[in-house]
Amino acid sequence: MDVARSIILFVLAALAEIGGAWLVWQGVREHRGLLWIGAGVLALGVYGFVATLQPDAHFGRILAAYGGVFVAGSLAWGIVVDGFRPDRFDYLGAALCLAGVAVIMYAPRMGAT
Repeated sequence: MDVARSIILFVLAALAEIGGAWLVWQGVREHRGLLWIGAGVLALGVYGFVATLQPDAHFGRILAAYGGVFVAGSLAWGIVVDGFRPDRFDYLGAALCLAGVAVIMYAPRMGAT
């Protein structure tokens, strides 16, 4: 149950952070205005709170693992939202990052988490 919850929280965090950054990008770089920027800032704030809901109590571990989710999620966002076409090295890099997430977050540990 904790693994499923953790994965769901990572996905929600990625949607909030990547979506928020994208909204700010659209507001500034694509001149869509302050409402887009404001929505982005709010989404980035939501990301910060979602990360605190992870079952593991170690901030460094959560943020280190989330970095891999962010990399893969950013590529996925680019594909779905911006029509980005990753090459094999993008996919390989994302897979390596997700493997790192699995090791950091879900490897069996003796005693403490």
